[in-house]
Amino acid sequence: MMLRCREISKLVSEAMERKLSFCEWLELRMHLALCGWCNGFAKQVRLLHAAARRHGQQFADNQVAGEIKLSPEARARIRAALRDPMA
Repeated sequence: MMLRCREISKLVSEAMERKLSFCEWLELRMHLALCGWCNGFAKQVRLLHAAARRHGQQFADNQVAGEIKLSPEARARIRAALRDPMA
């Protein structure tokens, strides 16, 4: 039985965090070959993952070099936004 798009989207996300089993990988590949919507979603997830990795590395590099300096107010705003993203 072929997985539905909802299940495939979960697998696409999980594939960024762990190695899929052969069966999961095969089902994912088969579905992506047939479903343009899920294929587009998978491309977007890979793009975002790569961008986040690059940005994270740049941030770490800048932080080590001492180039990133946030005011106490900026830190407080970030903490508040992380606690309540709907604010």
